Amino acid sequence: MKKLNINAVKPGDIIARTIFTESGNVLLGHGMELSDRYIERLKRMGIDTVYVEDKHTGDIIPEEVLRDETRKLAVETVYKTMTGLMDQPKMAGRCSLPDLGTSFRKIFGEIMVDVSAQKNVVINLSHLYGMDGYFFHHAVNVAVLAGILGMAKGYNRNQMIDLGVGALLFDIGMTQLPKELWNKRTSLNDEERQRIRFHSEEGFNLLRNQPNISVVSAHCALQHHERYDGSGYPRNLKKDEIHEFAQIVGLADFYDALISPRPFRSGYAPNEAVEYLFACGNQLFELELVKKFLGHIAIYPVATTVQLNTGHVGVVSFVDPLAVHRPTIRIIVEPDGSPTSSPYEIDLKKRENMSMIISKTL
Repeated sequence: MKKLNINAVKPGDIIARTIFTESGNVLLGHGMELSDRYIERLKRMGIDTVYVEDKHTGDIIPEEVLRDETRKLAVETVYKTMTGLMDQPKMAGRCSLPDLGTSFRKIFGEIMVDVSAQKNVVINLSHLYGMDGYFFHHAVNVAVLAGILGMAKGYNRNQMIDLGVGALLFDIGMTQLPKELWNKRTSLNDEERQRIRFHSEEGFNLLRNQPNISVVSAHCALQHHERYDGSGYPRNLKKDEIHEFAQIVGLADFYDALISPRPFRSGYAPNEAVEYLFACGNQLFELELVKKFLGHIAIYPVATTVQLNTGHVGVVSFVDPLAVHRPTIRIIVEPDGSPTSSPYEIDLKKRENMSMIISKTL
């Protein structure tokens, strides 16, 4: 398969990776043929990339961190919890949810079963969903990324559970906001921006009053927008004043937000997000934490369509964990624009004169 920008997808292309709704259900499943109507619908939903079948890349299959069943269960749980809270009268953190901790411990346990089974430590989040589903899928992605970083840091089981529950519920305070602010497709005014800033404190108040949620998990909600240099909110904490779990959740939140399409912009390519994040070291996030995190992120994910500086177009077929910035590329288009009669592979580790461009039009 190969990953294409939505503008490069054509009627007749076959979906190679399932696309999900906001609640975790299947929107377009593997094997479905795209029509003009489907393509336009995907564009309206804000989906900017799609995996399609291709005869030259049929054996190229990106390893997804989560099985479809796990993601569906996790997103459904987040969706039901969050929408249920949205529909309740706002109670200034006094809402009692006795099964919340138990339910989310179980979900995070399922996530970690899938993550632990990965042979390759280089992670690519390849599930696709529309902007309306961002809030719910984003929570699951943040939990995956936080869990990977927690494993890399050697946390014990109890620490992992506290981190994972905090990661899944870090944005629960958003349920206390007016619904129209959630996915507003125009710029926020100062009053709206200030209102949204309260979500971290409201989330903390919701979680700390639950009998089965640890105060550490609650602090992931409170502090995930604090920044290493003191420029964050709500308390302008600096460096070690921010709990490490909250730093991890904040970092995972920031990265996944960068690579996801939003109402006001397209998603960043992973290599662009990595560069941006690395530049934030010891400013927004501790540099050593950023380095450890980026050591597990696919800069050029398998199945990504790329152009080389030589004019060749190809698909990333293999990523060496020891050289994630120099993957192997299967060439499918020659520099003159003609399709390759017999696709071949170029290992960029051995071709220092070659570099990649991830084009928004490919």
